[in-house]
This record gives sequence, C-alpha cells and structure tokens, in this order.
Amino acid sequence: MFTGIVTDIGTIIELEQQGDLRARIKTGYDTAGIDIGASIASDGVCLTVIALGDDWYDVQISAETVSKTNLDGWQVGKRVNLERALKVGDELGGHIVSGHVDGVAEVIAVADEGDSTRVTLRAPRDLARFIAPKGSVALNGTSLTVNDVDGCDFGINFIPHTKENTTWGDVKVGDRVNLEIDTLARYVARLSEMT
Repeated sequence: MFTGIVTDIGTIIELEQQGDLRARIKTGYDTAGIDIGASIASDGVCLTVIALGDDWYDVQISAETVSKTNLDGWQVGKRVNLERALKVGDELGGHIVSGHVDGVAEVIAVADEGDSTRVTLRAPRDLARFIAPKGSVALNGTSLTVNDVDGCDFGINFIPHTKENTTWGDVKVGDRVNLEIDTLARYVARLSEMT
C-alpha cells in the first residue's frame, strides 16, 4: 500500500528485455534500508526490488504490467515518481493507493493558472465513471484531487510544490499517464451494481 505522496524522483539508467523487462532506477533513497523483495511505486506502479546498488535498484516488469501501463514508453534518462511502501504508523497524507494501475489516461490540455498549472486528461471510457469532482485519483503515483469532470475528461490543478517535487513540472500534451482510480469509488460502484 502507498499514499500517493511522492518522496523521490528517480531516473531510469538501464533497461533490458530479458523475457520480462528489467529496469535499473537511480534513486536518492538510502538503498541500505531497502530489502530485496521490497515494493516501490515507480510512476504509480508497484514494482518489486530484485537487486540493489549504492544509489540504484532493479525491478523486473512482466509483459502484463507493461501492457496495462505507460511503462512501454520508459527510456533511459526518463524521470519517474517514486514512493516507498507505507509502514504502520506512517502519515497518510494522500489517499490509499495500491500501485495496481487501472489504465492509462492521456494529457489533452495544459494551461497555467496563476502559479498553478491546470492539466486536463482523458480517461479510458470504462474508468471515467469512477472519477468524480473533488474525488481522488492517483496519476503516475501522485495522489491528486479532481477539480472537474466532463464525460471522459477531467481536470487537475498542480500547485508549485507538486510541480517541483514530482515529475509533474515536465507535463505536456500527449503524455500517457498511469491512472489508478480511488478504491472507495470502485467499491461504491460495485455495491450500486448489486442493488
């Protein structure tokens, strides 16, 4: 489990196809405190650490995960949002995030509004019904509040702090973004289907 509060920006430093995709991610985390088998959300995808170095960790990514996320677009040099798994007693600053991406949204508009940036995204049709104004979504692993919804399109405002401490400062039209809908929204929808 994660909170959607990004705590490091990593960089992809190696990619290798070995049956599954293997990625090496440079990090500012103290890797001496990371165990082999630990879960780290990388751009919102819960990935298992399989090897460690002084300032990097390796993950192995299945074809299934690549097909359901934007990881097929990873390249050496790409910056990614990172979050270590939630521990008992940690502050829950965002919302409950599983790291199980539901689909990929596309950035369709970016506009500055004062010091903030308004980003409009288009969700896959089957996921759009779970997105509500003032509800939560995780985008590339970042817990965010939805401002407005219009069909499959929804808007998010990024304050300067978020732009500086995540990869959202680099956002541009056409970006494909990992989308995880709020778990509560999923269960409410499922319950309403059963009644």
